[in-house]
This record gives sequence, C-alpha cells and structure tokens, in this order.
Amino acid sequence: MSLFGLFERRASVENPKVPLTSESLLSLLGGSPGVSGVAVTETSSLRMPAVWRAVSVIANVSAALPLHTYVAGTKDRATVALLDDPHPELTRFELWRLLYVHRLLWGNAYAQKIRNGAGVVVQLWPVRPDRVKVDREPSTEDNPGGKVFWVKDDQGRRVRLTSREILHLPALGYDGVTGCSPVRAAAEGIGLGIAAEKAAAELYGSGNMISGILQTEQRLTREQAASLKAAWSAKLSGGSALDIGVLDSGASFQPVTMPYKDSQFLESRQFQVTEVSRMFGVPPFLLMSTEKSTSWGTGLEQQAQGFVTWDLAPTWLTPTEQRVTKELLDPTRQYAKYQLGGLLRGDSSARATFYRAMRDTGAFSADDIRDLEDLTPLGGREGNMRLQPMYMAPLGSDPTATAPAAGAEPDDRAARAARHLAAAHRLLNPPTPPEEGGDDDPQH
Repeated sequence: MSLFGLFERRASVENPKVPLTSESLLSLLGGSPGVSGVAVTETSSLRMPAVWRAVSVIANVSAALPLHTYVAGTKDRATVALLDDPHPELTRFELWRLLYVHRLLWGNAYAQKIRNGAGVVVQLWPVRPDRVKVDREPSTEDNPGGKVFWVKDDQGRRVRLTSREILHLPALGYDGVTGCSPVRAAAEGIGLGIAAEKAAAELYGSGNMISGILQTEQRLTREQAASLKAAWSAKLSGGSALDIGVLDSGASFQPVTMPYKDSQFLESRQFQVTEVSRMFGVPPFLLMSTEKSTSWGTGLEQQAQGFVTWDLAPTWLTPTEQRVTKELLDPTRQYAKYQLGGLLRGDSSARATFYRAMRDTGAFSADDIRDLEDLTPLGGREGNMRLQPMYMAPLGSDPTATAPAAGAEPDDRAARAARHLAAAHRLLNPPTPPEEGGDDDPQH
C-alpha cells in the first residue's frame, strides 16, 4: 500500500459512508442528462457516428496487428498458445477487438483468466466493465498488489476476485486503480453532437425546411391553393432540367435559401466531429472529415504515421504489450511486442528506397525484407546472406586490399591483393595479336 495516498478507496453504493443523495447516486450510476439534455452512456455514445468511427478505427487496427512473443533479451520468436488462440469461441481478433472497445468506452477492460490443473492460463473470457467494481485492499501473499475485483455474476451476486483471476487493462486514469472513461469525460461534447443530430432530424422531418414559396396577388381558397401547389409540383417533377415554369393569376415563386443561423448550426455539428477526433486522438480524415485537409497523397500518409506514432502506439498498444508480458507471460523469459512495420512502412516507393539502403549496408538480408512484406522466406544461404559494400573502406587504407582469412598470415593478404590486381589488369588490357609481317612474326 502506497504511503502517499496514490491509491484512494473508491466510492460505491455499498459503502455506508457515501450519502444516498440524488447527486451522489447520479454521479455513481451515470446516465443523467447533461446540459445538452441528452443522457450519454458508454453504449448510447455510439449513436453519434463520429464516436462509432473513432472507436472502430482504434479497436479494429489494434486487434488486427500481430502480437508476437519473443525470447527475453533477443529478437527470437517464441510460440505461446494462449495468445494464438485465447478463447474457445471467439477468434484472437474478435477477443482483442472487444477488449479494446471496452477500454475505449469504459476506460477499462477485464478478462477472466481460466487456468488448467497446473495453474497455467489457457483461456481469456471478456467481462463487461459495467459488471466490475475495482477496489484495493492490504497486500497479502496471494494478492501482492492488493487490487480486488467485485464482479457481478448472472444471479446479481458480487464475487471477489484478484489479479490472479482477472486481467485488467486500464486506460488513462488518475488514481492508479482504474482508467477514466473517455465517453464520460467528453459527455457534454458527445451529448451536444447527439442533440444537434436529433435537432437536424426533427427540423427536416417536420417539413420546416421548404424549398420555396408560391406568392399570388389574389386571395385563394384552400382548394385553389392546393390546386396551384399540385400543378407547380407536377411541373417541377415532370419537366426537364432546362424546362421553363409558367405561373398564372399573378403568381410568383420565391426560393428559400438556408438562413445564416442554420449554416452556423451545420458548422457546430462539424465542430463536434473535431471534438471527438481530439478526445480519442484519431485524425479527422480517419473519421471521414476531409474538409480542411488534402484528400490524397503524402499529406494523409504523414498524418496516418503520426497517428500511429503519437496516439495509437503509446496510448493503446504499449500498455497492452506490457500488461500481457507482466500477467500472461514470464517476464524473465519472454515479452510481447506488436508488429507495427505494416503501418509504418509507407508507400511502395518509400519502402523500396528504405529496403535498398538497408540491404546495401548489410543491415537487412533478403529474408528480412521478405518477412516485412509478408512473403515466403527464401531460406538457406541465399535468403540469409548479408551484403557488404565494396566501395567503402577506412580513410587512408588501400581499397584494393582484401581482408585476410581467419588464421592467415599478413603476407598472404599482400599476395592475394597482387593476384587480384594482376587479374584485373589482364581483364582490362587483353593482349593484342601481332600484325602479319611484323617484327614479331615468327617467319621473320
């Protein structure tokens, strides 16, 4: 237990010290309407398209990335059956996507560890976050961290579990116990977006947004007005694009344009998309908002790489790697690492330039490059061969001299260099045949 009060005891309805007032209950249970008049919860927030898109982008991309296991201190791959097939029904992608969705909406993801008779974790079963209450107790030998999870079962009873039975993946938080829900933190902004969308639907659904007004100098009865409207509508729907409308009885058509305040209303809806983008750390173009950015080319490519470097990797991927290593692997023998090469490798031209530079300097072999491109390795000497550039040598040394073989005498080096120079001289200056009748003619 920390001596500095970092791990505070969290309030709950079961705690008798918590007053059962309307304010405390609303703050604990959530779901109260905000200033926008819309009650925003983790699930109802998905009704806003920008939230749905942001959550799906992060969850799908993170779950689709390969999560490899390596031997500690090396880059040698290791096989862990739990990470390859963590659930009897869900695929690896489906399980991790669900856990990422939980973290994005609730700020926490929980999975029950199922162990075999030897105590080894063999399965992970996701637990819905709204069924879990997290608390901290004094550390014991069986629970060194002191974190406990009160999980509500199907009968509504609270079951006490520890970190031995629960894998906890918290998002950004402030107390060291749980993460904060991004949806609750941005409830007002999301609620405003949902309210604006609802208001727009009501505006168009009520018929208040009309295209124009038919005006006439005469006083018309209801039947005459309906007949004039029907005739004008029939003319508009049945004519061609360049047809001419004719109005009689002094009637004129006045089109109605969108008022300035309505255009500001649309701008406010677009601003809420930007707010969601800012809250989840997803670039606007990934939310299909490209009004203020280029729609193609290297500009979006750089933004996508920035998203991986500054948001996706440090916010979501790195905490998962370290938590999996800490609780599902033996940190002294193995560690987990996401393979981000596919997201950061750029376009084909940039990849070709990078691979050529790494190949020419001997940093990559042919199989190293083929592995990054998801191609079958060549294997053998050809696939693992690393090239050494022959045009580089230490300053002041003889670039034609070759390095001595292992165990060879220094004199052999000079002899080999002389032989190579002689062979190169013969290739560059082949002997010319003698001219007939010349001094070199053996007949003279």
